[in-house]
Amino acid sequence: MAERPAAPAGLRRVAEEEEAAVAAAWGSVPRPGERCPAARSPADTDPVIYFVKKTSPSAADCCCDGAGLVGLGLGLGPPPAAPTNPKDPIAIERLNLMNMAKLSIKGLIESALNLGRSLDSDYAPLQQFFVVMEHCLKHGLKVKKTFLGQNKSFWGALELVEKLCPEAGEITVSVKDLPGLKTAVGRGRAWLRLALMQKKLSDYMKALINRKDLLSEFYEPNALMMEEEGAVIAGLLVGLNVIDVNLCMKGEDLDTQVGVIDFSLYLKDGGHSSKSSEGDGQITAILDQKNYVEELNRHLSSTVNNLQAKVDALEKSNTKLTEELAVANNRIITLQEETERIKQESAFQLESTWKKMEVSKVDGSAEGLVQRQGRQPVEDVDTETRKQLKEETQLRLDVEKELEVQIGMKQEMELAMKMLEKDICDKQDVLVTFRQQLDEVQALNQELCQKVQGSDNVIRQKNEIIARLEEKAHQMSSTIKQLELSENDLVKQAKSLNIAAGKLVQRQ
Repeated sequence: MAERPAAPAGLRRVAEEEEAAVAAAWGSVPRPGERCPAARSPADTDPVIYFVKKTSPSAADCCCDGAGLVGLGLGLGPPPAAPTNPKDPIAIERLNLMNMAKLSIKGLIESALNLGRSLDSDYAPLQQFFVVMEHCLKHGLKVKKTFLGQNKSFWGALELVEKLCPEAGEITVSVKDLPGLKTAVGRGRAWLRLALMQKKLSDYMKALINRKDLLSEFYEPNALMMEEEGAVIAGLLVGLNVIDVNLCMKGEDLDTQVGVIDFSLYLKDGGHSSKSSEGDGQITAILDQKNYVEELNRHLSSTVNNLQAKVDALEKSNTKLTEELAVANNRIITLQEETERIKQESAFQLESTWKKMEVSKVDGSAEGLVQRQGRQPVEDVDTETRKQLKEETQLRLDVEKELEVQIGMKQEMELAMKMLEKDICDKQDVLVTFRQQLDEVQALNQELCQKVQGSDNVIRQKNEIIARLEEKAHQMSSTIKQLELSENDLVKQAKSLNIAAGKLVQRQ
């Protein structure tokens, strides 16, 4: 019979290869049981960070003693440059903290997008993100001596943000007004949560890191906030602006929380990830595209609604201006008619006055005595007529001025109407364009939904194939066991036949 290959040896070889790949990717990681070299005094001791093993015993353990955090150097993409001195434990701590911040931010964004709703304080990736940020801010803090002993907190550094960014003053005031916060650590944790809800955490951290002259009062020169790793973390925090966080500070005990990083959230089973990484990547890309298209669809819908509201407002104002223009035209026509009437009356009165004056002159030449006796009444009539003529002339001038003003207003209204009509035409064209874009986005959204359904069908088929393959593997293993049993039976039968043959030979 043909000899079967030894399965345990193959498994050992695969495990050794995986362990070598993990060691090459993670960089310098302490072996289980080793201690990191001490580089600081016991006063600078950082909190212990426990490593929860999830994959296999071959993954290196992470330990932390009085020297600070020594974790896994896991990055997102190409590994960062190694520290200048590979044996410097402070540089290794900074690198490990930066890598953990990368993993925490990436995991938080991906899980939040897949969840599709605002996050609360019970969400595990969000809690781990705050723990990692707390360790980053505590790295390299100077110890301040007070009457109650030594104090070491990052709250003093966060208070500087209020001076650099005035809008951060609301957060500081809110933190100080929160009931139940008695320690500086609790106030610092509350500040981080409020800044994340305000979506300004990245801006505040960048402003703080850019002022190393102020940070030197609180941090050692080789602290994370004073080196390049701090700037990298501040840049990574920009991605958190895409998620919505809703946290309730009242009733939450932020003073006595223990900051422990759970590495099991960031380690995955190698065998499972190798089987479904390609399909998961495609599904993630499609879901990201779908979320982007839906967000764009909502944005375009809101834009279309705003434009429609503006068009309605313009139409109402256009109608109102049209009515006002009609009223103004009617008033102008009325004033013109009144002006014509006043002109006719003035001409009639002037003509009658001149006729009376001519008659009085003719009568005066014939009857001088009567003229002398009636001179005073004629002069009175002449004076009154002149006054009426002046009043009518002044009234005519006033009416002409008002007519000119009304004509100018009419021209301005016509010009405004033309501009409004042009603006309305432009808005209608823009509205038609946005509606076309909205139709295209809806079509693209439907296409992406169909792709998602197709990918779900493909995944379902792959799962069925995997189930059939596993069933076949079980059948093959049972067949191999039966063959082994039959082999043992044949060996026993052969031994018995050999014994019987030996006895027969002895008898002969």
